[in-house]
Amino acid sequence: MSEELDAWFAAAGPREGELRCVDALIMAAAPGIDRQLVPVGSGRMLGYGLMPYKPKSAKEETSWPLIALAAQKRHLSVYVCAVVDGAYLAEARAERLGQVSCGRSCIRFTSLDRVDTVELDRLVRDAVAATNGGTNAYSGA
Repeated sequence: MSEELDAWFAAAGPREGELRCVDALIMAAAPGIDRQLVPVGSGRMLGYGLMPYKPKSAKEETSWPLIALAAQKRHLSVYVCAVVDGAYLAEARAERLGQVSCGRSCIRFTSLDRVDTVELDRLVRDAVAATNGGTNAYSGA
């Protein structure tokens, strides 16, 4: 798996270093979380903490990562699939995360120096704690 991961990081070209830094942040914030490449469309992203997932359009439950990391053409994306007390954690904390663009579960940024990494660390820790504690209501909604 390490060769496959190294190839995935390397494929990001000039963003490889920042991808590796975000990966290290996630792994430090969620010690022991499983990590694997997950197929998405025609590419792959790095997923952490597979959990049960059933989108509205699907008949059967599958697995989806609690947290995922992807390199896009112009930015990096961190997906945090956690809904607590009816709110997507990433969206609810967008203003605290620095100069980023947020969707419901997606945090997009052009450079890691634009991200408040202390807040990102807290977000990852809280998403893991909610999932482990059974309070994460994310189900592909």
